[in-house]
Amino acid sequence: MTKPISLCNAADSALVVIDIQSTLTAAMPEKDAEQMLANTIVLLQAAAALQVPVLLTEQYPKGLGETERNLLEHLPASAEKFQKTGFSCCAAEGFRSILENSGKTQLVLVGQEAHVCVLQTAFELNDSGYTVFVAEDTVCSRKQEHRFFALERMRQAGISITNYESVLFEWMRDAAHPKFKELAKLIR
Repeated sequence: MTKPISLCNAADSALVVIDIQSTLTAAMPEKDAEQMLANTIVLLQAAAALQVPVLLTEQYPKGLGETERNLLEHLPASAEKFQKTGFSCCAAEGFRSILENSGKTQLVLVGQEAHVCVLQTAFELNDSGYTVFVAEDTVCSRKQEHRFFALERMRQAGISITNYESVLFEWMRDAAHPKFKELAKLIR
């Protein structure tokens, strides 16, 4: 039986930023990379304002570089950072235990590449019982068709494919939210 599709809830969510590193980003189509970075920054700012925990991974940083500087500038001080060589974030030492200890049941995934690290992370977390959301406008791959079929495959597996604005507004739920004016400015 598949899990029912639900809305993102800030109190239950963690944001997982997957391998948005300089060398890897440079290999992406320029417009896709720009969109991924801009939309991820919005979600990082929203996560900080709404106290949504952030977990960030780096795939073999010696070869693929550090996390993009402009993302690091928006990373909440409480963010957890993991290095990995396995493609799924679940392979990173300490990732699963930090996640389990957080008590969060919903995970919003952003990053690259959609058909490798994002997909493998989404499948493993989904199989572990988490409700997984992939913000489609915050993920990219070197080839558009790889991104497209990765999103299709995740959707078929019951993973929610969404976008960064939907996540932002679902986290707030109401224009009366105390952070609404501040966060609504992020998408203008």
